Amino acid sequence: MISYQQVTKIYEPELVALREVSFEVKPGEFVSFVGKSGAGKSTLLRLLLAEERPTSGEVVFEGESVNRVAGNQLPAIRRRLGVVFQDYKLLPSRTAYENVAYVLEVMGAGEDVIAREVSEVLDIVGLLGKAHQFPAQLSGGERQRVAIARALVHRPRVIIADEPTGNLDPYHTRDIIRLLVRINELGTTVLLATHNREVINRLGKRVLTLENGRLARDEERGRFVI
Repeated sequence: MISYQQVTKIYEPELVALREVSFEVKPGEFVSFVGKSGAGKSTLLRLLLAEERPTSGEVVFEGESVNRVAGNQLPAIRRRLGVVFQDYKLLPSRTAYENVAYVLEVMGAGEDVIAREVSEVLDIVGLLGKAHQFPAQLSGGERQRVAIARALVHRPRVIIADEPTGNLDPYHTRDIIRLLVRINELGTTVLLATHNREVINRLGKRVLTLENGRLARDEERGRFVI
């Protein structure tokens, strides 16, 4: 489904973010990327989103070379991806419902489709009862669940979660990780970047460890080792 082939990313003048990284992700996998700050986790995910281009090597998503796709074709690829950020990136002037609906509005979906899909994903993340509350009225964990609903509403093939628990306490961290696992169990591939050792050890799923831009370990049921 996803393939990184000898991917190197160098930022000018000489900052090497990734160096000859190769791995594959199968449909339906839950894969965590771990490492210290600056190890290359976020760069790895930005390459899949084509927010960055590799200096050398190739990133392939569902048979398409992401780094070779023309700019006008990128939206079609990104519609198959859902992204969850550490700082939520919710629109403060819109309710939880409206934040999630915005994605479908941009895609041109009709009102009936929007009403059905938004209600369904808010139910999945356990926030249907708070659909009409604004981000400022929600806890940090609830805001992140809205962000996950927004990433999920267009039914992406892959959810990319970049440090989604970085601003959360341990209780809400466990809540968000359980939600990502549930989404994965429903068939969506999940890519998680984190530096949280406890999260990785509890998951017991595949872990790719980055060290200084290199892929140091690829373990099927890994533990975060520093």
